[in-house]
Amino acid sequence: MTGPSATSATRDIVVVGASAGGVEALRAMVQSLPGDLPAAVLVVLHIPPYSASALPAILHRAGKLPAAHAVDGEPLEPGRIYVAPPDSHLLILDGRVRLSRGPHENGHRPAIDPLFRSAARSAGPRAIGVVLSGSRDDGTGGLATLVKRGGLGLVQEPGDALHTSMPRSALEHVPDALVASAAGLGDIIAARAGEVVDGSDTPPADALLVGETDMAEFDPVTSEDLPAHPAGLGCPSCHGALFELPGAPAPRYRCLVGHAWSPESLLDEQATALEGALWMALRSLEDKASLSRRMAEGARRRGQHAAAGRYDTNRSDATAAAGLIRDLISKIGNVVPPSPEVVDA
Repeated sequence: MTGPSATSATRDIVVVGASAGGVEALRAMVQSLPGDLPAAVLVVLHIPPYSASALPAILHRAGKLPAAHAVDGEPLEPGRIYVAPPDSHLLILDGRVRLSRGPHENGHRPAIDPLFRSAARSAGPRAIGVVLSGSRDDGTGGLATLVKRGGLGLVQEPGDALHTSMPRSALEHVPDALVASAAGLGDIIAARAGEVVDGSDTPPADALLVGETDMAEFDPVTSEDLPAHPAGLGCPSCHGALFELPGAPAPRYRCLVGHAWSPESLLDEQATALEGALWMALRSLEDKASLSRRMAEGARRRGQHAAAGRYDTNRSDATAAAGLIRDLISKIGNVVPPSPEVVDA
């Protein structure tokens, strides 16, 4: 595949992002793609870092296009599906696949936004971006950037998605995106791939897009090299200071070393950290109450009634405080600690 041209080119890059419920959506979309699709398809699905991914085999069986895990450095070829392997960002640079262990974005690696931004930078109007079923809002910022650079935005109809958060967020910030069922998106891709586009009026990649793509590739770039300003917030991943990035459809944040967060993802991670801190506080208070009870019993056996009274007071205070923490945990989410069976599963 050739690089972007200042004159005419064809849509030959399709980048797809999915999360929860995404396997079903991807299967339905791939089933509608023809075997002679004149575009390469690159797919990011949020997966745990150390799990084996069966997605290439699933997509290979679902449609007419061959699918495989992407290999770092391989050239892009039309009519093939390249799937992000676990724990690696999938990028497009200079017409080739690049895999990177760059910083997590929205808590994920692979993440959707790095793929979309790299397609926006490398392909501009030649790219088609697709957001499918998923929770939170990964893919929103990347799709907005791709469309700004002349690419075509597609979003799964929220009513067709098992999880609507990602499609709804994408449509909120990219309202001009085309909307269809997952199968219908496959039909749109089949119809629009290969069409001639004019790249002569594509705006140049700005410093933010270049810097973020370099950061995803794990180049020696920090947020101090980006046009950003301190946000007064902390990074849930490394606890470093966050910087707010300008020009996005919604605020986005990066820490110095590059962990990136959308507002929704950051809020969810802060809630998780808060809940964890409350459970730790509850455990400490319960430990204090238990130890105070034992100390009071021992003091009474030794006839040290004054000391026993002090220990009883400590126990009462700790038990009361634990009750407050329990009420607070209940109010912020009605969450109970997982059972051993759930953890094992």
